Amino acid sequence: MSAAARHFIDGAFTAGSTNRSFENFTPVDGASLGLVPEAGEAEVDAAVGAAKAALSGPWGAMAVAERAELLHKVADGITARFDEFLAAEISDTGKPKSLAAHIDIPRGAANFKVFADLVKNVGSEHFSMPTPDGTGAVNYALRVPKGVIAVISPWNLPLLLMTWKVGPALACGNCVVVKPSEETPLTATLLGEVMNEAGVPKGVYNVVHGFGPDSAGELLTRHPDVDAITFTGETATGEAIMAAAARGVRDVSFELGGKNPALVFADCDMDKVIEGTLRSVFANCGQVCLSTERIYVERPVFDEFTARLKAGAEALTPGVPEDPDTKLGPLISAEHRAKVMSYYARAKEEGAEIVTGGGVPDMPEALSDGCWIEPTIWTGLSDNSAVNREEIFGPCCHIRPFDDEAEAVALANDTPYGLCCSLWTENLSRAHRVSAQMETGLTWVNCWFLRDLRTPFGGAKQSGIGREGGVHSLEFYSELRNVCVKL
Repeated sequence: MSAAARHFIDGAFTAGSTNRSFENFTPVDGASLGLVPEAGEAEVDAAVGAAKAALSGPWGAMAVAERAELLHKVADGITARFDEFLAAEISDTGKPKSLAAHIDIPRGAANFKVFADLVKNVGSEHFSMPTPDGTGAVNYALRVPKGVIAVISPWNLPLLLMTWKVGPALACGNCVVVKPSEETPLTATLLGEVMNEAGVPKGVYNVVHGFGPDSAGELLTRHPDVDAITFTGETATGEAIMAAAARGVRDVSFELGGKNPALVFADCDMDKVIEGTLRSVFANCGQVCLSTERIYVERPVFDEFTARLKAGAEALTPGVPEDPDTKLGPLISAEHRAKVMSYYARAKEEGAEIVTGGGVPDMPEALSDGCWIEPTIWTGLSDNSAVNREEIFGPCCHIRPFDDEAEAVALANDTPYGLCCSLWTENLSRAHRVSAQMETGLTWVNCWFLRDLRTPFGGAKQSGIGREGGVHSLEFYSELRNVCVKL
């Protein structure tokens, strides 16, 4: 096994002692990327133990400014090895090189710099108070790390979403044990090399590979020396992790599932809408927690919108990640494609009008074993259809007309999820009015996926617990301790 396919524990790569491994395949053509060791109890214990020991070592004693400087070196290390991270990311995910190079790798580096700079400048509370004897007292808050943080990261944006958690966790002085998705193990492990090169003390950053239930994920979330757990993924998995976190009363931060709506009003700028919606539905082959799967269009522009979105979807070119003409990559795995295809079949059975797609594209023989799927648009399904109620996580959407603003709001909110939504209108009053009624953690107006990393990010209802971004991340990854001094 290469270093990129090993656990990273206490500053060193290891294949572990379980003698269990699993094969990592690229979804582009089904080729093997090599074997990955599966962690057992010994590896998880070692990783957590290394993290706990590092808290009382040089890392725990390090000044904030010095810690921030090290995280800048980590960010610079990612940038210096940009091509290696890019190659690993597109091998694991199959996403177009243009997408990963523009978003995944730059954001992976930026997450360290943003939080390193933020933690140096964040303030804390200070209060003066009277005392009965007239001398007074002062109260001030100390921001301290929580301890060992378990980071369970997903496969759709592996480096970006992993560092979105690791960056603020380390900035606050914690140590981490990362369990990347078994589908995308490469960049989390490669980051171990960068940590060593940057001079981050051993044990601060650890990686264990494996699956969820009865494997590394469950062992990590149940470990008594893990002080908090952060997870991005499916709601059902979040529920299982939350149950595990109840033992020991550990804190959790979750970004979970979504069934995100878009509302398209007749007064929109249709060119903006089509460009934005093509991205929000089909970017990363629809494998983005923030993707749009339900679209509600005001009736006067319904036909125009549907026709133009169809034309845009049919112009998306599937192909190998390195080809600059590639606009659509594969799904992450054959298993996930089977899941998405089951919804394609269900939509057809329930009488959907298939505007475009609905199957598997014809690909060149060299790519025939890849996890390719057609971008798909439906209309005509009931609001209670599984296709309109359950998260599919593929390149697909359902379009439904509405007649007035109140109906649009009711339709958008009729879901157990509440991650994000997109509003498309040139009416400023409507934009503010409707945004205030959306039961989501994030609302975009005339845009999608536009993020200021200082703002709060997270879901409502079954889409998550807590907020990430800016000081909101620091609130999760640190604790405030009050000191009261009588004068």
